[in-house]
Amino acid sequence: MIFTEQQAREIMQKVLQFSKADECVVNLQGSNSGNIRYANNAVSTSGENSTTSLVVTSAFGKKTGIATINEFDDASLEKVVRRSEELAQLAPENPEYMPILGPQKYSSSNAFFKSTADFSPQQRANAAAASILPARERKLKAAGFLQHNAGFQSMLNSKGLFAYHPSTDVEFSVTVRNEEGTGSGYASRGYNDISKLNTATASQIAMDKAERSAKAVAIEPGKYTVILEPAAVAVLLENMFFNMDARNADEGRSFMSKQGGKTKIGEKLVDSKVNIYSDPTHPELPTATWSGDGRPLEKTHWIENGVVKNLYASRYWAENKGAKSIPMPNNAIMEGGNASLEDMIKNTKRGILVTRLWYIRSVDPQTLLLTGLTRDGTFLIENGKIKHPVKNFRFNESPIIMLNNLEEMGRPERVVSGESNINYILPPLKVRDFTFSSLSDAV
Repeated sequence: MIFTEQQAREIMQKVLQFSKADECVVNLQGSNSGNIRYANNAVSTSGENSTTSLVVTSAFGKKTGIATINEFDDASLEKVVRRSEELAQLAPENPEYMPILGPQKYSSSNAFFKSTADFSPQQRANAAAASILPARERKLKAAGFLQHNAGFQSMLNSKGLFAYHPSTDVEFSVTVRNEEGTGSGYASRGYNDISKLNTATASQIAMDKAERSAKAVAIEPGKYTVILEPAAVAVLLENMFFNMDARNADEGRSFMSKQGGKTKIGEKLVDSKVNIYSDPTHPELPTATWSGDGRPLEKTHWIENGVVKNLYASRYWAENKGAKSIPMPNNAIMEGGNASLEDMIKNTKRGILVTRLWYIRSVDPQTLLLTGLTRDGTFLIENGKIKHPVKNFRFNESPIIMLNNLEEMGRPERVVSGESNINYILPPLKVRDFTFSSLSDAV
């Protein structure tokens, strides 16, 4: 269920009227979502889901308790408040507890689209059919998942802080294989506005790769120039995004750490062409403009011209270090160039085109060394053309080393990470000396 801003405020105000705690925070959120899943060119499941939940956090000094409920009559609201207060009285003190924030100013972000909120079961079926029917005609097998969501999140606390954010989103992914199971292709799309989604066009890319990746040839592992499509870039760089925490860096547990309790803020870490920032008001990737603890989210540069500019931190840690309190962002955007993927292939004498990577695991957190596998279309490039498909590889590489070996960046696009289902805006990257350590028989 989706409440309007006024409805959400009225419910949360009722909750606060029941509170006897020193401090009280109320979070109310809800969503309406729909999905359709298919495999072997046939729909297997389709459904809709509606949820609403209210979370109350009560604090007595540094002791806190949390309780959740999905009923909104007065008796239920009072019950959840009492439960959170009882839990708080039983809890030990949290030495890192921070007093709640007062009213804040938030920027505006347009993340709600009626087209997505009104998307019907028939439209879902049509979107799936646009992927399934062409696959059948080409004697290929498609498996995909489409999910759309409309929802809201809101917060009100006993110091008068209020925040409300409505949003919509859609995610679509499809994997296509040939009948023999020797070729595989993949495509994914993510938007706030579902009218931008064309499942037929995305599926066409996956079908082409499934046909072209059959009869893969084994070549020797080693260091190669690679062109990483945005889906492959995402699963590598998000391991960097998720580890830009100031506390981990200060305590020596991060690739951002230096000896003596120092960090790499202000130092050149990667190629000077690299610029990475977050912006909740970005028109192609809008998000909520406030964090879970109520801090405003603003446009923030994390790496600028290769130099580390900021790390995010909890309010406690920022105060402890006398540093700027920057919350963890809701999105990440990497600037790129103007070249298309086809242009980048034409400019490559010899290299490997990688559609996507999966099964990513950490090898060394201090250097961000990662391992994983290529999949769904890996091709040899020679003299500016795709020569033939190659067997998949296991890689061992750090995104930090990768961003120091940049040769070219393509046109950025919104992409869904196959590992975390988080959306980013990232360019395809051409990288030299990318390390493939062994072959994989997986398709």
